[in-house]
Amino acid sequence: MAAIAIETSNLHKTYRGGGREVHAVRGISLSVREGEAFGLLGPNGAGKSTTFGMLTTRVQPTSGSMRVAGADPVADPVSVKRRIGAVTQHNTLDRQLTALENLEFRGRFAGLSVRTARQRGQELLERFGLGDRGDAMVHRLSGGQAQRVMIARALLTRPAVLFLDEPTSGLDPQTRVNLWEMLREMHAEGQTILLTTHYLEEAEALCERITVVDHGRTLASGSLEELTSLKGGDSVVSVVHEPGTSLMNVLEPVRRIPGVSRTEADDATLRVFTDRLHGVVPAVLRASLDAGLLVLDVSVRRPSLETVFLALTGREYRE
Repeated sequence: MAAIAIETSNLHKTYRGGGREVHAVRGISLSVREGEAFGLLGPNGAGKSTTFGMLTTRVQPTSGSMRVAGADPVADPVSVKRRIGAVTQHNTLDRQLTALENLEFRGRFAGLSVRTARQRGQELLERFGLGDRGDAMVHRLSGGQAQRVMIARALLTRPAVLFLDEPTSGLDPQTRVNLWEMLREMHAEGQTILLTTHYLEEAEALCERITVVDHGRTLASGSLEELTSLKGGDSVVSVVHEPGTSLMNVLEPVRRIPGVSRTEADDATLRVFTDRLHGVVPAVLRASLDAGLLVLDVSVRRPSLETVFLALTGREYRE
């Protein structure tokens, strides 16, 4: 069993001001093994970035305990900072410096010699496909290039844990996929990674284990296979009827079919959620035919992280 790189117990963060209290994190407990790629997944406002801030020493918890790379972020923040690399959502590169100088300065702050910091910085820029951009000022970098420079900067001191807060937010699809590949390579080499994200496909692509959080609480945690086996990780049977068809007469019979957890009607499409498929698909079709409806298409979608995520966090819009 690998050693534990990150561990939190009953972590809370409450912001107070103006006579109000905002409970951003309400008892989150995590355990991340060394060498693991771990995802903190949740909608906007779920408490992901606040948890990220506490783990990386930038936010003081209200209560609870933490250990990161063997040190306590509250009692010994300097030791934690020396052992981690962190990339926040926003561009924090020094705009008065070139890409390479941003890396060099980080190395010098960490105690590396000028020569070692420069050599290591150039090696990382090469690795991230930016070998020819070392002399470019930060404001001349694209969003994807700046994100790669920030990750390179975080890796300069060979951190025990790499923290990434929404690492591909705002990037175009091509840049996102390329960045995923770079992160996979680092993980394959043994880098411990914790990332926060609200992109389901990002969590699926990069993370061995995922914790789903919302409203500051842990809702579920496990591997992708474990999460999709949870209650709510249902298969979805979609039945498309002739345009303009009313589904009122078929909804109640379908809801009575054993194994059906819920139904949704969208125009002429009926979606049936079930924890079993055997016997349910023909029963749903029979209900449509008995109601005199014309069925144009039937499809089945197996349990996915998306179905689990929506079952846990709901479908309402988040700001």
